[in-house]
Amino acid sequence: MRPHETPGGADSSETRLLEEMTWPEAKAAAEQGLAVLLPLGSTEQHGPHLPLNTDCILPTAIALKAAEVYPLVVAPPIRYGAKSRPLTGGGEGFPGTLSLELTTIVETVQQVIEGLARTGFRNICLQGFHYENAAVAWPAADLAHRNAPECTILVLEHALPTVDEPELTELFGEGFAGWEFEHAAHAETSMMMAVRPDLVHADRIVDDRAARSPGWDVVPPPPEFIPTSGVLSRASLSNPAAGERLLELAAAKLVEALTAEFGSPASGDAQR
Repeated sequence: MRPHETPGGADSSETRLLEEMTWPEAKAAAEQGLAVLLPLGSTEQHGPHLPLNTDCILPTAIALKAAEVYPLVVAPPIRYGAKSRPLTGGGEGFPGTLSLELTTIVETVQQVIEGLARTGFRNICLQGFHYENAAVAWPAADLAHRNAPECTILVLEHALPTVDEPELTELFGEGFAGWEFEHAAHAETSMMMAVRPDLVHADRIVDDRAARSPGWDVVPPPPEFIPTSGVLSRASLSNPAAGERLLELAAAKLVEALTAEFGSPASGDAQR
């Protein structure tokens, strides 16, 4: 079974991806009471070794993994994110990074939520992956709910799971620099190795970091805030086994949130 097909018990020809459905299939999914997840991604540089759509591929993969155990439809990701900040994404100066003003993204996400509500979906989850989109999800959900009060909107701003230190060491050895430096580094590279190894240029992986990473931002950013490669930490310890584990933990985190707010699929509450 392909990862985007429905799990056992449903027609295996049906897809979990909304963009691959016909309109009658989308209507039927909404009428079944399935939850729908909207990934909040970006088109942003991820070093010389990862594609610009990394922040769209990974949250979609997490959602599809969760859909293996929880009834779920995955909407097309929001492909343009909030502006990349130098110390979390390398900044806006890299070719290929295409960002929008915050107000534009909030309005875009709001209108997509309202479109999902018009389709008939009542349980809607926003899942962030691009760090800077954390400021987008809540206001978009709040505005959309005013026009679609029949909906419950779950806001999961950060898709990556919490991993304790012993397991981080097991996955990456002693070289994990910390989540605050995780951009095109250990976690994202490992997950891409597991999900789309064909898009990972392993021969181009570099270990890099900003010359200075204080606990604040400056506008305009000093040059020493921005690593030449766009990689914020070591990526050379990345491996597909670690990526599979992170994907599994992230999917479990998502299922936990969906179950808590939308009901348990085992009991049928998730399709109320």
